Amino acid sequence: MSMPVQTLTPVTPAEQMSIVRCASCHATLDDRTARATCPNCGGLLAVEHTLALPDGETLRARFDERLGVESYRGTAAERSGVWRFRELVLPGARAEEIVSHPEGNTPLVARDAVASFAGVRQLWLKHEGHNPSASFKDRGMTAALTQARRIGAVAVACASTGNTSASLAAYAAQAGIPAFVLVPEGRVSTGKLAQTLAYGAHMIRLRGDFDDCLELAREASERLGIYLVNSLNPFRVEGQKTIVLEMLQQLGWEAPDWIALPAGNLGNTAAFGKALREAYALGLIDRVPRLLAVQAAGAAPFAAGFSDDFATRRRVRAETAATAIRIGDPASWDRAVDAIRFSHGHVAAVSDAEIFAAKRVIDSCGVGCEPASAASVAGVRVLAERGIIGGDERVVAVLTGHLLKDPDAALAARAAGGLGSEESLSREEALGHLARVLASE
Repeated sequence: MSMPVQTLTPVTPAEQMSIVRCASCHATLDDRTARATCPNCGGLLAVEHTLALPDGETLRARFDERLGVESYRGTAAERSGVWRFRELVLPGARAEEIVSHPEGNTPLVARDAVASFAGVRQLWLKHEGHNPSASFKDRGMTAALTQARRIGAVAVACASTGNTSASLAAYAAQAGIPAFVLVPEGRVSTGKLAQTLAYGAHMIRLRGDFDDCLELAREASERLGIYLVNSLNPFRVEGQKTIVLEMLQQLGWEAPDWIALPAGNLGNTAAFGKALREAYALGLIDRVPRLLAVQAAGAAPFAAGFSDDFATRRRVRAETAATAIRIGDPASWDRAVDAIRFSHGHVAAVSDAEIFAAKRVIDSCGVGCEPASAASVAGVRVLAERGIIGGDERVVAVLTGHLLKDPDAALAARAAGGLGSEESLSREEALGHLARVLASE
């Protein structure tokens, strides 16, 4: 049975501050569209904001002022690190429509041990694992669920390797909208599954991989009128742009030389490119950092495409222990290509061994992250060794998820590094062990 998406109060042209445009055929849609792809050609959609904005200096001052004075006080969006930049996210959203925990305001930290490991002098870690559901997905989900509320969506759905499902479940629960998530059987960490179920989403475990799940989610969206919120959703991209905007704000609007990020379905790569393009055009920054998208070697179609300047789109059967980026047919390929080209960026593939080596360093300095997150630091190390990233260049590596997203991987990484044993000890044995450890420090 069809479940049509209903529409809220119509928006007059004077109120519409954004349009949605197809990247392929350039058809335009109203900003209250429920479409995730173009109805004419099936191409990816992008949000374009038509709201008149002041010059870069004035806009920077406006964003900085909101750090101390919050105009959304008393609403769900109070203190949100996404809606602080609302003119560049979804300016037409009314305060009562916004679904926010709040999210964002994640730390930008420096650790000498990580910089030394990566081979650069100045490296910051932008830790998106400090979001409410413990991953960067919350930034996009606040925008997507706000759009779902604006259009009167009867239900929302996604395919997921784990983080998207947890975030969707949390935000849908807050919005009071039924949520359906499709996950590949046996390929999602226990922590992420537990989050999704605890927040009350309807979970379907599918025999197959992530790409099979996404194909089914898209079919369900078309046939049943369920609002799709995967990374191909254009409003997700708008929310995820704020990772870059907030990072630039934390650096005093001084752009770094490189921004490194894990790359799976390529939604973040696309969002980062759009954020940089807009920030530069608006005068928020005076130069564009280079993007480094890092894939796991066992799931690296985008890295393979980069090797021949993206002459052909690649697809692979993905296999990596970094489950959050275990994707073989990235949905945001075209938008990510544009991001890499615009920023004169680079795409790298790193082995699981290199990912877990970086993870052990990140964990050991008290920061911690899930395996896929460590790909960003591993990628910086590889490019520094090749001389592509200079030792004096300023680098931000994005950590996309919290360590506890995949606790089994954390224990495995510790054991692989010879950092502990699960063996139980008697009192005397334990005291002896403590004495030996103290003596070795």
